[in-house]
Amino acid sequence: MIFTELRTSQRQTQTLSPRLQHAVRLLQMSSLDFSAMVHDMLGRNPFLETAEGADGTEETELPLAPPPAAEPTPTELAEAPPPVEAAEADLADDREIWNAEGGSGGSRPEDGEFGALDLTPVPQSLHDHLRSQINVLNLPERDHVLACIVAESVDEDGYLRTPLEELAPLSGLEPAADMDEMQIALKRVQSLDPAGVGARTVAESLWLQLPGIDCEHTRGLAECIVRDHIELLATRDMPALAERLGVTPAEAESVCLRLRRLDPRPGWRFSSSQAAYIVPDVLTTKVGGQWRVQLNPAVIPRVRMNQVYAELFQRHRRQGDGEMASHLQEARWTLRNIDQRFATIMDVAAAIVRRQRHFLEFGAMAMKPLGLKEIADEVGIHESTVSRVTNNKYLATPSGVYELKYFFSRAIVSSNGSACSGTAIRGLIKDIIDAENPSTPLSDADITRLLARQGLVVARRTVTKYRQMLKIDAVERRRQHA
Repeated sequence: MIFTELRTSQRQTQTLSPRLQHAVRLLQMSSLDFSAMVHDMLGRNPFLETAEGADGTEETELPLAPPPAAEPTPTELAEAPPPVEAAEADLADDREIWNAEGGSGGSRPEDGEFGALDLTPVPQSLHDHLRSQINVLNLPERDHVLACIVAESVDEDGYLRTPLEELAPLSGLEPAADMDEMQIALKRVQSLDPAGVGARTVAESLWLQLPGIDCEHTRGLAECIVRDHIELLATRDMPALAERLGVTPAEAESVCLRLRRLDPRPGWRFSSSQAAYIVPDVLTTKVGGQWRVQLNPAVIPRVRMNQVYAELFQRHRRQGDGEMASHLQEARWTLRNIDQRFATIMDVAAAIVRRQRHFLEFGAMAMKPLGLKEIADEVGIHESTVSRVTNNKYLATPSGVYELKYFFSRAIVSSNGSACSGTAIRGLIKDIIDAENPSTPLSDADITRLLARQGLVVARRTVTKYRQMLKIDAVERRRQHA
């Protein structure tokens, strides 16, 4: 038989309050996400407002009365215009200033004048660039339509990824376009600027750019490489490539260097994507022999509580105003968490700078091993908090901008018992490779033996991993033939 039994038990569990969850979420955000969040909250929370002077303009006090002017000299009185003419001249000057500052909507087209905005270049896409070239060609309407269809099908990199068989029905022409006409349209597009546009493969894009090589002998060898030995070009196997071409390895490498100057992405310069720049959260400078740390004013949001709205709401609060009460509570939490976020970032960054001051002065070779627990114990917070603070937060130093987690690495014990960080090992590997002979580069095993001679026992696979982290090619790809 089956019996059911009901039991009660008590146990304690640790949960995060909504306020603590909000603080953790703000702490682990990057500066860009944090700024976007604050901007969004300013738009939907009536109790938050932008602080005055947030635009970076200086606030100057205006004098209560104009300063006493010096008495004019007889010469100035003689040259001064009559009062009416002076007033009309001042009014004309005011009109010019008003028009220049945009009070009248800027320069008008009927005035025949152009402003700074009229001279700003309009970004042109790759499709617009190709279409403008097709429009100046003296083509029949049918050929013009087919060329435009091919040009519109080119992607941002300048490649035609769609087969011509699928593009032919899109024209809607009667009779339907055959493959010969589509091939002719493709050739017309491939003859346009930039060179290499409209290619189906990388090899075809390089082939279309070969006429730009001036030397006929180099161009002939380059055509042979692109047509028959493109895989050897990719693997940089110079001995095998030189044997196939019947030239010396040095000559084969010279031709390959010329091929690498060609653009494998001919349409990238017309791309609308913009580079994402890193804005450091903390700045460090050396003042009087000591490293000083300060927050970057550019990442600190200028936000404050609207005291007028808060006092009016508290004074006239009624039943059913739960939504406004939640907005007020959210505004208070946000302001407190903003202060806590930047205070924690400042404390962690200052502790890191104190531990890694030798790195700031001497470079990567002086980086010390550092763990999250050391910083957590010094600042008085949990290791998980240090992990959140150092992720996607950046420190600007005289030698560059580094992510805060870059300063953490495990210790590698040398033969004399001293500890060395992984960052220092990577810096030493980079120095060894930079000093090697290009004709006889060092393999990962050779680098491992050199490190062992300096008392650093590191596995070969660790050297390989560090070399790949430094984005350095393998030994055969670094070899240069004299």
